[in-house]
Amino acid sequence: MSEDKIKNPVTKSFADNVNYLHKELGVGKSFDVIQLDLQYAGRSMAMFLIDGFVKDDILHYLMKLLSQLDPDQLEPDPLEKLMQVHLPYVEIDKQNDLDAVIDQVLSGPTALVVDGIDEIIMIDARTYPIRGPQEPDLERVTRGARDGFVETIVFNTSLTRRRVRDKTLRMEYMQVGRRSKTDVCISYIEDIADPSIVKRIKDSLEKIDTDGIPMAEKTIEEFICGRPLNPYPLVRYTERPDTAAVHLYEGHVLIFVDGSPSVLITPTTFWHHLQHSEEYRQKPLVGAYLRLIRFFAVWLGIFILPLWYLFASNPELLGENLQFIGTEDTGTIPIFLQFLMIEIGLDILRMATIHTPSSLATALGLVAAILIGQVAVEVGLFINEVILYLALAAMGTFATPSYELSLANRIVRIGLLILTAAFGVVGFSIGITLWILLLIRTKSFHIPYLWPFIPFSYRAFRDVILRSPMPIKNRRPTVLHPKDPDR
Repeated sequence: MSEDKIKNPVTKSFADNVNYLHKELGVGKSFDVIQLDLQYAGRSMAMFLIDGFVKDDILHYLMKLLSQLDPDQLEPDPLEKLMQVHLPYVEIDKQNDLDAVIDQVLSGPTALVVDGIDEIIMIDARTYPIRGPQEPDLERVTRGARDGFVETIVFNTSLTRRRVRDKTLRMEYMQVGRRSKTDVCISYIEDIADPSIVKRIKDSLEKIDTDGIPMAEKTIEEFICGRPLNPYPLVRYTERPDTAAVHLYEGHVLIFVDGSPSVLITPTTFWHHLQHSEEYRQKPLVGAYLRLIRFFAVWLGIFILPLWYLFASNPELLGENLQFIGTEDTGTIPIFLQFLMIEIGLDILRMATIHTPSSLATALGLVAAILIGQVAVEVGLFINEVILYLALAAMGTFATPSYELSLANRIVRIGLLILTAAFGVVGFSIGITLWILLLIRTKSFHIPYLWPFIPFSYRAFRDVILRSPMPIKNRRPTVLHPKDPDR
């Protein structure tokens, strides 16, 4: 960084540097901001650090080495002597911008200010309170790795590198948020990923202009994807390092955000959200069967309610052999209102489950089953068919691998139900048409959302519908324009 671009450069005045850092870091106002005034090798020194972010044993070791120095051991170049000889540590750097020093100290590294040196030594001896890399709740498998991402970005990148030992794997660091200075990492394999996609994602991140991203990866998604009225997710979340590695090898770009155990996979299509690691942990035939069952469950979750309501309201659409699908007794409340009431009731139950301690979750489930299932039918609030078909729709929702996609499909289901109730067959047809047009017009970083169905690609669509054996799955997705298309 050139001097004319630095607003507050480090000077050789030790007092000026220390006073500026003391004031801007709020030493004395915040109990966890620590300033250590030191005297080593005949020079005044000062350390600035955040309590709880540093490894005490490393700093104690380095301070012990500094205390044994004589003044002549720092001559003729004190900065180079300290960094290359007397501070034997791996992650050490220098900084000539006081504002950049403040940002780094607040991120965890320790700043060492030395009298007579116009640069500040940064010692990255930080540590964060973390939990163990446990298996994610949303992406469990019967067989396979049990580790998952945690809330520390360095741990997450190392879990990924453990599985991708490619020399061209890139982990590019940047900070987002004027005040939060949140650490963000863009990861891709340089020999595979399309440079235009990488650049597009980088530009989107650099254009983020906000004071902070306290909700981490979700805030990032809303900034880089836009389309707030489109319920469908344009990025895929994963907490599994093996899933992240698979997408890197395909040519995707990952976004790690410090403070979040979820990694963003970009760009993605509709079909990416329907895949699950379990399919690849079984034999190809079993995996293909599981995938087809999952697809069926997802379509069931979207269409079963509006379709049954259409047939129940228009029994003439059914042949004589299918009359049992309808209902003879509609109850005291219109069927449409019954569906809306139970949909809202299920969402209330879902939110209550999230906010209920695990020790009480079983009791909550029993209460809900008794109230919604048995008592509601007995008092005439719901009819049996409504409970049955809503249960089928809920099963389809829960069988969707992507939680974000399941919520979007639920909104589509309610929209289809409203249109069907209002306009009958015409409304049902219009709803499906609008839904398909929405998916066709949706793009994730200029990648068609319905690819390889629209535009159609036989080979890729075959791999979407069926779980192909890995030996014959030797081509990367062409829609990503990989530099190396062959596996």
